[in-house]
Amino acid sequence: MSRRPAPAEAEVDAVFGALADGTRRAVLRAVVDRGPVTATAIAADLPVSRQAVAKHLAVLGDAGLVRSVRAGRESRYEAAPAALAPAREWMVLTDRAWHDRLDRLRRRAEQGPA
Repeated sequence: MSRRPAPAEAEVDAVFGALADGTRRAVLRAVVDRGPVTATAIAADLPVSRQAVAKHLAVLGDAGLVRSVRAGRESRYEAAPAALAPAREWMVLTDRAWHDRLDRLRRRAEQGPA
């Protein structure tokens, strides 16, 4: 059986790092649900300032999870779901490896003492 190479570690780290904060996840959810949307509009629905939302959007942008589109004097943010692919692939590969180990342990336990 051939194994696929692991996803790029830096990309996975960036996504997990960005999503580790609950407020950042709420900001991303707002962008996904409402985008393209401004930082001001997101802040109106969250218990944080517009400046805090802008900082969270910058981290999400650095991780590739959102991108900004200039509209006159405003920036509107939209989701970039492709950035989730390396993290999703890492989780699938890790889940598969975990289940493979558990299956080997189960088979060994079913064989009884050696």
